[in-house]
Amino acid sequence: MFSKFIRRPVFAIVISVVILFMGVLAIKTLPTSQFPEISPPIVMVSCAYPGASAKVLTESVLIPLEQAVNGVPGMKYMTSDAVSAGEANIQVVFNLGTDPEQAVVNVNTRIAQVVNRLPVLVQREGLIVNRVVPNMLMYVNLYSKDKGTDMKYLFNFAGVNLIPELQRINGIGRASILGSRQYAMRVWLKPDRMRAYNISVDDVMKSLDEQSVIGSPGRIGRSDGQRAEALEYVLTYQGRFNDVEQYKNVILKANPNGEMLRLKDVANVELGSEFYDIYSNLNSDPSAAIVLKQTYGSNAKDVIKEVKEKLEVMKKTTFPPGMDYKISYDVSNFLDASIENVIDTLRDAFILVALVVFIFLGDWRSTLIPALAVPVSLVGSFMAMQAFGLTINMITLFALVLSIGIVVDDAIVVVEAVHAKMEEEHLSPYNAVRKVLGEISGAIIAITILMTAVFVPVAFMSGPVGIFYRQFSITMATAIVISGLVALTLTPV
Repeated sequence: MFSKFIRRPVFAIVISVVILFMGVLAIKTLPTSQFPEISPPIVMVSCAYPGASAKVLTESVLIPLEQAVNGVPGMKYMTSDAVSAGEANIQVVFNLGTDPEQAVVNVNTRIAQVVNRLPVLVQREGLIVNRVVPNMLMYVNLYSKDKGTDMKYLFNFAGVNLIPELQRINGIGRASILGSRQYAMRVWLKPDRMRAYNISVDDVMKSLDEQSVIGSPGRIGRSDGQRAEALEYVLTYQGRFNDVEQYKNVILKANPNGEMLRLKDVANVELGSEFYDIYSNLNSDPSAAIVLKQTYGSNAKDVIKEVKEKLEVMKKTTFPPGMDYKISYDVSNFLDASIENVIDTLRDAFILVALVVFIFLGDWRSTLIPALAVPVSLVGSFMAMQAFGLTINMITLFALVLSIGIVVDDAIVVVEAVHAKMEEEHLSPYNAVRKVLGEISGAIIAITILMTAVFVPVAFMSGPVGIFYRQFSITMATAIVISGLVALTLTPV
């Protein structure tokens, strides 16, 4: 069977070239990461109850939500926490292999069933259900040297201009700002004034709800379909307030003497921040800290490159004078250093294997033949990595390093057997190769199957450890199979 490759050497060379070509294409498209993705899907449910204590949050919000979410398909366990700042979170951890997008849908469906049982203020603030993206990609600080620019402006500039642009980049799973310093109308109530005027917090909130609303007041003079109207007017009104003075003049109640009690009489109103829980500074300058996380399966290096290009474009076209950015953390730096170390080890291992082969064969031409089998087997392995959905990471590269000594074995066996036939039986190279293939091709196939059988079962291990072993075993098994094919096709030629 394999003697056909001796009669048609071009065919054997073409097979190896195709394997190399497919492997090179796979290298360019394979995602790069430090380690395989082993974290289970996690869905986060976030809510806010302004003014509530942690105990109130737990009893009125967390317990109903936990009872509703408990038992959602694929769920492994969940945790929850509440803080005195009026914020609560529920983390629902799912089993490995669960579709994360479907998990979000299932959790959202469960929550929708009990949302009407939650406090009105919690419903108004809204419940946020989204998938936790664990892969930290970059940490960007937006700052300004302009003394007139404060932290509130930076947070709002980032939220309005920067975050939407970064979120649209392919491979960005989430772009978020640490903390919430967006503009918000802050109403600082004065308890002594409220007591003097007999005003409660509920009275203030009710007045704000009634006077700062968005609605459709309707029309005047619209035809009823039976007779025509000469004029038709669309009613408009001021709508939701957006100015400090408008909020200050909100009427709370009318006093018996006819005077109007307004919000400014019992509170200080200012345009401030939504929350004051996080302060961010960079070299004593106010800054907005932006966290970027990547989607699973994306190439970290390509995504980071695109993010940097987008930031440079926005710096020239969108940033106001004095504003700049700094990349405080970039995963590609550590990733490049880690992979570079493995590649150096790969190079050293290849040189040592070639040196050992040369010492024992004593002929540089005979050494060159097994050496050619190594790159074909290693590069061809990337083709299988692409097919099985693997990534270029420390585990797969480590498997390639270990496979160097194995993939060269079959080629050494063929070369040594051909040399023995030529010396002992004084055969020509062509006849020696034909005879050797007839004698040892079955043994090489058996060795290849045996070595592959050692690693293939490992690929079916479950759990996080199984993910590591799966990447390792598939890479090793593929390199061994390709080396056996090369030993019976390219090496004899």
